[in-house]
Amino acid sequence: MPQEKKLLLLDAMALIYRAYYALNRNPRINSKGQNTSAILGFANTLTEVLKKEDPTHIAVAFDSVAPTLRKTDFSAYKANREDMPEDIVSSLPYIKELLEGFRIPVLMMEGYEADDIIGTLAKRAEQEGYTVYMMTSDKDFGQLVSDKVMMLKPARKGNDAETWGIREVCERFGIEKPEQLIDILGLWGDASDNIPGVPGIGEKKAKTLIKEFGSIENLLENLDKVKEKRSRESLREFSHQALMSKSLATIIVDVPVGTAIQQLRRKDPDPDKLIPLFEELEFRNFARRVFSDRDIIPEHTSRKAAKESGQIGLFDNVDAFGDPEQMAAKRLEELSREKSYRAVETDGEIRELAAHLESSPMFCFDTETAGLDTKDNDLVGIAFSLKEGEAFYVPFPENRSQAIEKAAVFKKAFEDSGIEKTGQNLKFDIGVLKPYGIDVRGKLFDTMLAHYLLQPDMRHNMDVLAETYLGYRPVPIEQLIGKKGRSQKSMRSVPVEKAAPYACEDADITLQLRGVFEPMLNEEGLKEIFDNVETPLVKVLADMENEGVRIDKEALADYSKVLSREIDRVEKEIYELAGESFNIGSPRQLGDILFDKLKITDKAKRTRTRQYATSEEVLSKLRNKHPVIDKILEYRSLSKLRSTYV
Repeated sequence: MPQEKKLLLLDAMALIYRAYYALNRNPRINSKGQNTSAILGFANTLTEVLKKEDPTHIAVAFDSVAPTLRKTDFSAYKANREDMPEDIVSSLPYIKELLEGFRIPVLMMEGYEADDIIGTLAKRAEQEGYTVYMMTSDKDFGQLVSDKVMMLKPARKGNDAETWGIREVCERFGIEKPEQLIDILGLWGDASDNIPGVPGIGEKKAKTLIKEFGSIENLLENLDKVKEKRSRESLREFSHQALMSKSLATIIVDVPVGTAIQQLRRKDPDPDKLIPLFEELEFRNFARRVFSDRDIIPEHTSRKAAKESGQIGLFDNVDAFGDPEQMAAKRLEELSREKSYRAVETDGEIRELAAHLESSPMFCFDTETAGLDTKDNDLVGIAFSLKEGEAFYVPFPENRSQAIEKAAVFKKAFEDSGIEKTGQNLKFDIGVLKPYGIDVRGKLFDTMLAHYLLQPDMRHNMDVLAETYLGYRPVPIEQLIGKKGRSQKSMRSVPVEKAAPYACEDADITLQLRGVFEPMLNEEGLKEIFDNVETPLVKVLADMENEGVRIDKEALADYSKVLSREIDRVEKEIYELAGESFNIGSPRQLGDILFDKLKITDKAKRTRTRQYATSEEVLSKLRNKHPVIDKILEYRSLSKLRSTYV
């Protein structure tokens, strides 16, 4: 049967902003200091939707740089928006280059927004027999939904993308048909676009009125039937504003887009453009995933790219797809053959290795454990490396007394102050060895700390550092013990023949990273703070974690009761000042009491969702307006003290 004609239209800026802020707490910074969060987030969204939706036709729409028709009609339109973050501005050329590499048409028209371009193409494609999916996080697109036109809401919080058809839009906004969403927005307004709506009418009231009257026009013709006096008067006073807001919220569907739907047919990506782009952005993991996924890039194109690419390590193991454990086993076997990595298990070999460490000016080490709790952890093994490409792994027995006896062989080397120790997150390793009778001494070089100083906003785990600075991808721990969760295994269950090359690789890579970071610290003038401030604190923090903090649980329990009584007292005082009981913890209910009932100010701020702003910063500025404000701040302080700390 012929493939269904499916058109996918992406709202570029909505997806870019969403990607940028989703990664904002842990931004993706490459070795050049470039924030690639927006690019990577958008790229992930793009490839995911290509794979899952498999469209026959596709296009991405961008907003016009020139003033739009709405801006001309209403100068305050979107005037409240902050300037675009510089990191997004600098990302746009790369995102357009990414789309060019995927050979996806980019559409933009002066005077029109992406919404209008998408709306026009969606309705045109619908008439030509296409099923259309509009990918955006913007609720306004709900007005375009029909039997053949759907919204595709991007995945969030680990959930899959949501498809909104007529039923979903109508249920979400309490309307009979999707186009009535325009009427709701006309009354409610849209804080993100600075569409004013009608003062005093929020989302709930707007839904009720449109459900009863059908449209803004019919509502304005029947104002005498509006039961609530305040809403009736506001609608009468701001009737023109309601109609203007509806116009501003209406997506234009007759934009003179010259591109025919047939010209949007999906094409195979262009590896010659994508490979250099991924390498420049340091998207090695992403590149490997994209070129290994035949649903995104066809097999013949992917293999050709892998064969012809001169990028170091970018497509390592591109053909080794299949079971992760089998892949890991194959890779670990290769490491054992190609590298000087070996397990050291006999008593003679262990003593020989210990003597070798004792005679060295520096060694790198990495512990393998059964968990992440340094205070009560099970040491599975230790890997040592003294030069690049060579490492040794010493497995430890599960029996604690036998393990302590084995660790004692290395005690002299670890506690020799004249021998320097290198590691990745040494605080953890020092904490692990402490219960086994080893107190790590001597000068330290922690590659994770070094990178914190060099690139504070970038991720610092070893796999990322290896790919970024060495162009090398280590074996992920998940391929040995599985992903995080209940089913994840322990390193204790991994056979020595697999654990040894894995652990040796970690120690070897860490030693190589030191060779990269040490000269960089000198070049950046950071060596002194690294040696004299950051590194000495490693031992201090490890000792603090080992010692712990004594908690007087009975005293805290007693104090919790005192706080509860204080909270009850303040709560009653708030109710007396407000004249009624309400949920003080609800921003919406609190806002209604303060600004609608008590009317403590006629210039109340609102949030993006059009409810009253009641943050601590806002309330602190209103302290002199009404005595209830001080009581609310006291209530919040006491509640925070009890719930978070006591």
